Formats: sequence, structure tokens, C-alpha cells
Amino acid sequence: MPTHCSQTEMDFGTSGGRKLVGAFDGGAITSNGGVVLLAAADKRIGLCERLAACFADYRNAGYIVHAKIDLLRQRIFGVGLGYEDLIDHDALRFDPALMAALDRPEDALAGKSTLNRLEHAGKIGHDRHHKLDHDPSAIERLFVDVFMEAYREPPIRIVLDLDATDDRLFGFQEGRHYHGYYDCYCYLPLYIFCGRHLLCAKLRSSSVDGAHGAKDEVARIVAQIRERWPNVSIVIRADSGFCRDELMTWCEENSVKYVLGLAGNSRLHKRIARESRKAKLKSKRTAKPARVFADFEYRTRDSWSAKRRVIGKAEWTQGEANPRFIVTNVDPAFGAAKFLYEHVYCQRGEMENRIKECQADLFADRTPAPTMRANQLRLWLSSFAYVLMCAVRRIGLVGTDFERATCGTIRLQLLKIGALVTVSVRRVKLAFASACPARDVFVLAQRRLCQ
Repeated sequence: MPTHCSQTEMDFGTSGGRKLVGAFDGGAITSNGGVVLLAAADKRIGLCERLAACFADYRNAGYIVHAKIDLLRQRIFGVGLGYEDLIDHDALRFDPALMAALDRPEDALAGKSTLNRLEHAGKIGHDRHHKLDHDPSAIERLFVDVFMEAYREPPIRIVLDLDATDDRLFGFQEGRHYHGYYDCYCYLPLYIFCGRHLLCAKLRSSSVDGAHGAKDEVARIVAQIRERWPNVSIVIRADSGFCRDELMTWCEENSVKYVLGLAGNSRLHKRIARESRKAKLKSKRTAKPARVFADFEYRTRDSWSAKRRVIGKAEWTQGEANPRFIVTNVDPAFGAAKFLYEHVYCQRGEMENRIKECQADLFADRTPAPTMRANQLRLWLSSFAYVLMCAVRRIGLVGTDFERATCGTIRLQLLKIGALVTVSVRRVKLAFASACPARDVFVLAQRRLCQ
């Protein structure tokens, strides 16, 4: 009588004289074993617990399966693991490592439809399926709270970097607008960082000026910081897109320093003509690029309300002039022209790497929802994933090779690692590969995050 067996093994030939086979019978194995580091960092700084307090839940308590804090953790952890879309969670809801990290080792997590209702929180009264709401002002304050809690003692001085970037759109979302500079339909979100700390991610239509709303956001953040750190010195740094009289006047009236780029014009170029000639002669004499700085007072014909200190960089490089200008209210006694330009203003470019991390590594530019409110919430959830990754880096990875690694590198090396998950009466165990290259760093990060 013939046997009735099912062929489950896959034949891949031979290896070392032995038959090479494979089968999907390894048990509860995950490729997201490092999610426990995200969970540990979340517990350490209390991020999702406080974020959940910013949401109101009007669902019938008797029918709730997935609490709002679990929905937030699932979505934020998913972004950190590299899952950008809600549809990914229809499979991710059965991932044994994520289930364990959310304290549901034997229960399926939320699917895309439930998470969709979270991302559309705020549609109460417009859709009977949406019974979650959120407080935007409380969410915005949370970013600054987490930033300040990262310091054991108040710093003497902090620098707030402002920048705007494009968020390309491929649909007919609310607020879409064609932007000539970026040559596409897009949003124009405003970001504010302090070093690696994200303090603001504000979604805006690209129909507005790049500095639109910047003064209000800076005022809000500065007021919140000074509630806890009344004596800290604050410096605002940004490119020429933020060189607006409204912002500079506010800084001058509120004891905030600024170092801003200033677009050149014929008057400014004429003002540094002598320095430009000096730079040209020096460059020809040394056969190297040369810089000469000018420090003077300047006022525009119409747009500025007062004279301000302007620093001009007269540079001669590659056989041509390369003039640049910045405007500042820093007193010359506390900041010479060369120092302010080279060691303060030029460091502004580092912020662009932070924006790349948010958009390229953590999908902050995925805004496909039809409303700006929903897309703003998606931007915030991606931003909180960045905050969580920064906590892993700041607390768990300091002093290691990953101390300055990008979020993408941390994910690849420490989060996307295989593990066999076993659930017993007394424990849930994740068995990682013995040959994991980042084993020592992972163990160190766990100790620091869980102490």
C-alpha cells in the first residue's frame, strides 16, 4: 500500500557532500528580534505611555481589544523596524517578537483597519467608525519634554536649527501645491532640531513661505524650555529662507540670539568688494582658496525694521568669487565674524542629515492620507519613531561603534536580527543567533536600557 506523505522539504542540491534541503518548519522565528530594544527604550523614557495620554478614546470599553497605547506602540515600533505602511501590519500582527514586546505573546495584534482608525484620529462626528481623537498641542509639547529630560543638568547654551524640506505628493491630498523650486506637488514641513533631538515636525502646505509659522513655533518651544531652564542661552540658526524681520524682531525682543543666512544682493556685494579683492590676491599668491571676512551694519530698503549686524564672507576659490552673508544679533565681543560663520553657522548643515534620517530611514515623507490632519499625525508617529531610535542611541549605544550611527544602520545591525521565540508558562524567550555580529553591543544596550 503506498504511503500518503506530504513533501515539505525543498531540495537545494548539495553542500559538502551532503544533501541541502529546506523546510518551513522552524517554529516561531522572527526577523525583528531587536524590537525588544525599542520596547526597553520606550519603557525607559515613557514615550508611548505619555503619547497615549494625548489621545482620547471614545470606543465602547466592552468591545475594545487593542488599547490605544498598544496601537501607538505597534505603529511606532513598526516604523522603527522598517514597515512604512499600515498594510504591512496584516502580517506583522502575527510576528512573535512584536507580540512579545507589546505584552501580548499569544494574542494577535491590530490589523491595518484598526490602525487606520488611529491614524485618522480626529474624524469624530464625521465617520461612525472613528472614535479616537488627539490633542495636537499636547503632542507638540511632548517632543520638547522628552528633549529636556535627556539632560541631567540644564545646559548653558542650546542651538535650535530650523529648516524646511519637500514632502512629495502623488495624489490629491488636502493642501497639495506645486512648488517651483522642488518642481513637484508637495508639502513643506517645518523641522526644528537641537543637535540630534527633534523638537518640532510641522506639516504645511507648500503654497506658503518657507518661514511661515516659524516665529510661532520658536516662541512656543522657547517658552516651554524656559519654564524648566530659565537661565539657558538660546540661539536660533537657519538658512536665508528664514531671514525674516518678524522672526528676528521677536528674537531681539525675547533675548534669543540668531545666526541666519542672508541672500546676497548688489548692495551687499559692493559692501565687501575690498575684502573680495584681498581674497583674490591672497588666493593667487598661495594657489589656495582664500577667505576674508567683513563685519558691518546693514539694513534693507523696505523689509527690515532696524539695522542689524551682517557678516560677509569674501571667498575666492576655483578661480572665482564665492561670497556669502549671515545676519546675527550676537555681540562682536562674544562672537567674531570668522568664528560665527565657520564654527556656528556652517554647522547648520548637520541638520540636513537628521531630516534625511526622518524621511529616508523612518518614512516621515509618507503622507498619502486625504486630509492634512491625518498626514500630520502620520508625520508625528514617524517622528516619535525617530525620538525612540535616538533614545536607543543616546542611552544604550553611547561609547560604542553605533554611537553616531544613523537610524537605518541601527535598524539593520541591531533590530532586524533573527530570533526563535518560545512561549512557556513562566517565560517568553527570544533565542538569537550565536554568531550575531553585533552581539556584544546588543547585550550592552540591553543592560543600559533595562537597568
